[in-house]
Amino acid sequence: MIAYMIHLLFLSYTMMLFARIIGSWFPKFAHTTFMRFIAHYTDPYLNLFRRFIPPIGGVLDLSPLIGFFVLRFGERLVLGFFR
Repeated sequence: MIAYMIHLLFLSYTMMLFARIIGSWFPKFAHTTFMRFIAHYTDPYLNLFRRFIPPIGGVLDLSPLIGFFVLRFGERLVLGFFR
């Protein structure tokens, strides 16, 4: 039961990251209350990776890709303790 709840937490955050990526493609949508909420919770995490991997050419931001990878690795690590 706890493993399932942990999985849901990681899945929810993954979906928030995905929404942040999609929202960044639409500038008008980026200023909505929903996107400000998403950015508030995802940008600190993504900024960890942006310090080490700056956007390529100023437009291609790879931090979400690294963020997804680290989040998935973290989920497996945490779930390994509960199984």
